[in-house]
Amino acid sequence: MKKIIVASKNPVKIQASLNGFRRMFPADKFSAQGVSVDSGVQSQPMTDAETLTGATNRANFAKKAFPEMDYWVGIEGGVEVLGNEIAAFAWIVVLAENQIGKSRSGLFFLPKPVADLIHAGEELGTADDIIFGRKNSKQSGGAVGILTNNVIDRIQLYEHAMILALAPFKNRELYRQTFSGFSP
Repeated sequence: MKKIIVASKNPVKIQASLNGFRRMFPADKFSAQGVSVDSGVQSQPMTDAETLTGATNRANFAKKAFPEMDYWVGIEGGVEVLGNEIAAFAWIVVLAENQIGKSRSGLFFLPKPVADLIHAGEELGTADDIIFGRKNSKQSGGAVGILTNNVIDRIQLYEHAMILALAPFKNRELYRQTFSGFSP
């Protein structure tokens, strides 16, 4: 049984991670556990680069705290102002011994009332709860689930990116030189 530590206690992130590993490596058995670690960035990352930094920090902090695991996963949801709008997305970083995989989810644009609250300093999940009358929506379908009527929920959005982040682990020889000398 291969052990995954997800640098979050959010059940959406844990399930998306487990789903991605199981789909990429169907012959292997996995267990996943969540742990709270700091992202090292603001609670609502406001740029693509800050969001990637948050995911990377989470994976590295989880690896430092739980070195006995096989994989460490950092998932960070973020937003970025593009023109007059705000786009939402997530970065995923997966670490293993001398290996790293990274991917970003698809992005989608937020409606103006949600974007206005983010500009005012609210986190996306809080803004969703206020605008849509929900409670703790970030631990269920999230903004993407609300806006698509759960045609795509937060687990699915993250699972797709998780699979892409695992490509280097599925193709180790092809990525070997890319990550030579990498030490998280």
